[in-house]
Amino acid sequence: MEKDLTSGSVFGNILSFSLPYLFSYFLQTLYGMADLFIVGQFHGVAQITAVSVGSQVMHMLTVMVVGLAMGSTVTIGRAVGAKQQGQAALAVGNTVLLFMGVSVAATAILLVLVRPIVAAVSTPAQAVQGTILYLTICFLGIPFITAYNIISAIFRGLGDSKSPMYFIAVACGTNIALDYLLIGVFHLGAKGAALGTTLSQTISVAVALYVICKGKALPMEKKHFTPKPEVMGQMLRIGVPVALQDGFIQIAFLVVTVIANRRGLNDAAAVGIVEKVIGIVFLVPSTMLSAVSALSAQNIGAGKHGRAALTLRYAIFIAVGFGLLTSTLAQFAAEPVVGLFTGEPEVMLLGGQYLKGYIWDCLFAGMHFCFSGYFCAYGKSGISFLHNFLSIILMRVPGAYFASKYFADTLFPMGLAAPAGSLLSVAICALAFLWMKKTVISKDMAIK
Repeated sequence: MEKDLTSGSVFGNILSFSLPYLFSYFLQTLYGMADLFIVGQFHGVAQITAVSVGSQVMHMLTVMVVGLAMGSTVTIGRAVGAKQQGQAALAVGNTVLLFMGVSVAATAILLVLVRPIVAAVSTPAQAVQGTILYLTICFLGIPFITAYNIISAIFRGLGDSKSPMYFIAVACGTNIALDYLLIGVFHLGAKGAALGTTLSQTISVAVALYVICKGKALPMEKKHFTPKPEVMGQMLRIGVPVALQDGFIQIAFLVVTVIANRRGLNDAAAVGIVEKVIGIVFLVPSTMLSAVSALSAQNIGAGKHGRAALTLRYAIFIAVGFGLLTSTLAQFAAEPVVGLFTGEPEVMLLGGQYLKGYIWDCLFAGMHFCFSGYFCAYGKSGISFLHNFLSIILMRVPGAYFASKYFADTLFPMGLAAPAGSLLSVAICALAFLWMKKTVISKDMAIK
């Protein structure tokens, strides 16, 4: 259902859009959490590590698809804000064509590269076979994973964040049930976790397509599915930098995983568990990014630049408040949180150390996530790529490496590398915002 986000309370629009999106993100994150939790109940550290490493690779691919789809969300949102229904429909049709090709090509390439990928991330020997099985099955499901995320991106571009929430709720419930069946009853370990994830995504897509066929979210005709280079070009100009940015962030996570893997099986398991916990904590910053991009895109399309800036301001306020609260609480509850996933004392200790340092990233990342959503709405996603790239090569990766080298008995300093990188990103974003306010936005307002 199309929703106008260019009128009414800005703060109210943020809440009405972001709360369903937040719940959707929570359910999607619960996928990996459920896999790791259930595997931990029925299998040992080797299977936990296999699911942890495999799911990190899949998460990297998924966020890159979501990043690429940001181009579709913004393009559709700006057309909706400008009341250009035909242009919005054309963007939807070209999104479908573009991502069908991307998903098929990605599946073929990744199936060939599965073993080199497992080797590249320095997977511990005990977990290699399980990781290969996990990734092979998940790679086969890439078309369905892509389809779900593209359908969600289209709905969010139309201002509808509720429908994707329903689709992922179906998938999450199915995934948990299948995990207990395949992992708990049939003892398939990492293989069962991958099968549960892939099958549940397939069911989710089927439900989404049924809803689309029955509904009338946006009138579509055959002509809207004609390839238009200018439309695809606009989506790619926005989406590619975001996808690359998200890809580099995930590569940084994988590099940290490699560093942890080389420290031993307990360190690898601890880092893998904390990454899952961070995935939940980062739901609010990630939600704010998507909310800012979708709401600002519609307001920019309608020529309401002040409302777009106000959206950014409110989102930063929400993200910072949440980050401060969560980071403070984690200092007292880190080890018990890690203990939810494993009873191994050494893993709990190491995971608690890592989480206490890493959790501060929620505060600073929340700020630059909001800025990134704002930049994307203006079609300036290259700024988001730049600040993330610089934070990775200057702070995150070097920081994690040297912390691991000089602090061999604790993971706490390694955890601090992430917030250090985000702090650099915030500084760059603030400068970029001031530059845009004086140049890009002023020029757009003058033209209108």
